[in-house]
Amino acid sequence: MEKRYVYGNTARKINNPQRRDDIPLHVQKRAQAKRRAHRMSFGYLLFLTLAVVATGVILTWYITLQAQIKNSVKTVSTLEAKLNTLRQDNDEAYNKAVSSLDLEEIKRIAIGEYGMTYATEGQIVEYSNEGGNDYVRQVAPIPDGN
Repeated sequence: MEKRYVYGNTARKINNPQRRDDIPLHVQKRAQAKRRAHRMSFGYLLFLTLAVVATGVILTWYITLQAQIKNSVKTVSTLEAKLNTLRQDNDEAYNKAVSSLDLEEIKRIAIGEYGMTYATEGQIVEYSNEGGNDYVRQVAPIPDGN
């Protein structure tokens, strides 16, 4: 082989590049395999695209669900506060109504103005609660005491 010397500060291109036939076959196959490894098939590209889209849809759905849960918790909290306020107001109104009742005055008006009287022995009808329930179910009209 002939030796070439290069003078100057730049290297010159060699005129006779190495031909493909000179490269050993196993090196050529390895180079082809590397090129094929770097290319993606259409099926693989489609799979990756579908995987990314599915991941995006699932994450969007999950975040939406989290936001709905937060809003529901806020709504429940607000409604519970409102319920507590209403219960307090109701209890205060009930206590005020109970404390303002004068049972003697009610009895006087009922007997004096409306002519009500206490029930007599024959007017009271008792029912037994054999079923064990806390209430008696009326299945027929109440009989007249006369």
